[in-house]
Amino acid sequence: MTAFATTFGLALLAAVLLSNLSSRSPLSTSGIFLFAGLLAGPLVLDAEHLGMDTVRDIASITLFAVLFSDGQRAPLPKLRREWRDPARALLIGMPLTFLVVSALAYWLVGLDWTTSMLLGAILAPTDPVFASALVGRDDVPGGLRSLLNIESGLNDGLALPAVLVLIGTLGGEVGGEETSVGTVLIEIVLGLALGVIAPLIGEGLVRLPVLGVTPRAAAVGPLAIAILLYIASDQLGANPYIAAFTAGITLATVSPGASDSFAPVGELVSELAKNAALLAFGALITAELLGSIGVAGWVFAVLVLVVGRPVPVMLALIGSRLARNERLAAAWFGPKGFASVVYGLLVMSSGIDSAAEVFALTTATVILSIAAHSATDTPIAQLLGERAVASPRISPA
Repeated sequence: MTAFATTFGLALLAAVLLSNLSSRSPLSTSGIFLFAGLLAGPLVLDAEHLGMDTVRDIASITLFAVLFSDGQRAPLPKLRREWRDPARALLIGMPLTFLVVSALAYWLVGLDWTTSMLLGAILAPTDPVFASALVGRDDVPGGLRSLLNIESGLNDGLALPAVLVLIGTLGGEVGGEETSVGTVLIEIVLGLALGVIAPLIGEGLVRLPVLGVTPRAAAVGPLAIAILLYIASDQLGANPYIAAFTAGITLATVSPGASDSFAPVGELVSELAKNAALLAFGALITAELLGSIGVAGWVFAVLVLVVGRPVPVMLALIGSRLARNERLAAAWFGPKGFASVVYGLLVMSSGIDSAAEVFALTTATVILSIAAHSATDTPIAQLLGERAVASPRISPA
């Protein structure tokens, strides 16, 4: 891991030194870490060799950390006020995206329908790690931020059951165990339950008369809850991503003070974890993997980004209260990232016949998405902010 730590340190230094340029150009911090991973990995210098299990664990922890932080931007009162547009994206846009991506995989790449649907499930969710580039900016209209935050926070956990069931349908296994509809439903219920119970227990302990929490220590309390929640989810077989986002929502609802104290810590942890995961993902990519994608595979990846997400979301948001430019931004900004990587790596270890091809197509889509969305997040945010100032609107109650 020495090579990994060295590469991470150098990439972090480069990101700091180039931060001013990144803030006003298509160059992004995400791109810097992905490039560093590609450079250090087998593709160029061959200085770092990370196993797929290691990369999956890093990406999974990153996704969990970001979902826990993002959930705290959506306490229950806010969800009650702003549920309509996220519901459109989740209940209409996401299933349509699944169908479009599946059809592209079947007709363009030539996969059978079941494998095509598996790829559709892997690539249907958006990534909260990269969506946070807009969600975390105050100059982006609140309705759009809420839509992207809630949608990306929930669709990862909702896609996982479909991925597991389709792997089982194709005769594969996850973690040495067969998957079934009953099993994944139990995982969802456990994830929801743990996501509610863990913050409530933490808040109950804080209020015990014999204990006391200083303002400085208050920021660390949610981090402790998140760590224990991740371990509990793993041990009990709960859906960790639903547990993380639910816990963030619960914490922000029952203890807004603790949530506010945790925000700077959560953002720092999430950002460092994201960069480490990008580096690890880049170090996993080989020339053989890229060569196996083929022309049809790259065309498929492009169409997933420019058609597979934008068209369904624009249809889903017909009649929405969002402004036209906000609907366009929501339709475009559906990055594919760590959720897809984690699910792709689950497929690689499942033993199904088409595992390598599914992972190659997932990798192609994620690479293009990271490049395209990380290069356009700042310009989109600035444009939305400028238009909001030029044409102020009164938000609906």
